[in-house]
Amino acid sequence: MSALDSVVSRVIDSLTGLEGVVAVTIGGSRSLGTNLPTSDWDIGLYYRTAFSVDQLRGLGHAGKVVAPGDWGRIMNGGAWWTVEGRKIDVLLRDLDIVDHWTAEAESGRFEVDNVHGYLAGLPTYSLSAELALGKVLVGDLARPGFPNVLKESAPNYWSYVAAFSLLYADRHAASSEVSNCFGAIAKAAVAEANSRLAGQGEWVLNEKGILGRAGLQQVDAVLSEAPSPGDLSLAVESTRRILNLFRPPPGFPPDAIVRR
Repeated sequence: MSALDSVVSRVIDSLTGLEGVVAVTIGGSRSLGTNLPTSDWDIGLYYRTAFSVDQLRGLGHAGKVVAPGDWGRIMNGGAWWTVEGRKIDVLLRDLDIVDHWTAEAESGRFEVDNVHGYLAGLPTYSLSAELALGKVLVGDLARPGFPNVLKESAPNYWSYVAAFSLLYADRHAASSEVSNCFGAIAKAAVAEANSRLAGQGEWVLNEKGILGRAGLQQVDAVLSEAPSPGDLSLAVESTRRILNLFRPPPGFPPDAIVRR
């Protein structure tokens, strides 16, 4: 994990003392050691049931503070701050919600939300991934392993999404709709990357670098060649071969629900 500098340490100390805080973590690339020097600091602020966001505003840092729930049920809320040149993201996490979705993941069940900035969607088991991969600085949090049943249910869901997206990519190609076709290809690739990583029992925090992790970076080359509208069908077929998805799985997985 990246060493904390004095500025980030002071911010963490101020967050630790807020009413209702149960635990504080460092997450994202900083916890994995894949960060760049300019990477943001992701600070997880875990509370139980309720948290007054006015406490964050009261710290007086430059940036935006978002109330619980305003970023959705998974991302929840928090803050985007710049403190003495450091970009710090405070991510509020309600432990009642985290515990619920962690228990669901342990039974192979999850849901997926359409969240801004995500191509294929954000699964509820990402909350478990944060527990598993984050570095706990204050308090005590569970550190779940990847459930065996999730290794079966998650790949089924994500491969269905990927195959279905390729069907739409075919339709867009036939209509010479370049942007829509490429968008469907990109969604298919990210979804299939989620499928393969879940099948290997690897937690995913977000979609950054996911194609490389899953060995599907060849799709980047397909898109970068930017074929003319008349050649879009070739891009779809090339992607289909890379993803090895030649037909949709039979039926929608019963234990995964797409929401919003």
